[in-house]
Amino acid sequence: MIEIGSEEPGDSAAIQEVHTKAFGGPLEAKLVRLITERKKALISLVTVSEDSVVGHILFSRVTIANSPAAFSGVGLAPVAVLPKFQRQGIGSKLIREGLERCRQARYDAVVVLGDPAYYSRFGFVRAADFGLQNEYCVHDEFMVLPLYDRALGGVSGMVKYLPEFREAEC
Repeated sequence: MIEIGSEEPGDSAAIQEVHTKAFGGPLEAKLVRLITERKKALISLVTVSEDSVVGHILFSRVTIANSPAAFSGVGLAPVAVLPKFQRQGIGSKLIREGLERCRQARYDAVVVLGDPAYYSRFGFVRAADFGLQNEYCVHDEFMVLPLYDRALGGVSGMVKYLPEFREAEC
């Protein structure tokens, strides 16, 4: 049985392993570690199977160049599932639960950099259609999900992720 819950203090090593194995390298694991250690994770969820962490998703703050002071945007990144548990709907469940928690926390919108065919299933649309740009020089793969009607009214420009995203690449 798969259960989803908030990350617990003792989950760190298992989360690192999930990202390293899922992505085939340390970059995403380093990113998660930096954000978590610096207490910048807004929402961090794990999936557990038989008392072992098999999946993880993280949401952190993003800023948008032209947005009202009260606007609160978040980025979904990264999401990972151990390879032997992939293709069982675990990632989708993590994303749906994470988005629901974003709504409950009253965030305005979520951005993601990923496969449009995959993320459109959750309601994400091309961010450029809302006048949003990104630091990674991608177009169709940069997507946004407004969490309520007119959430992106008066919002446009460059979306910036936390500095830890660049730091993790070093």
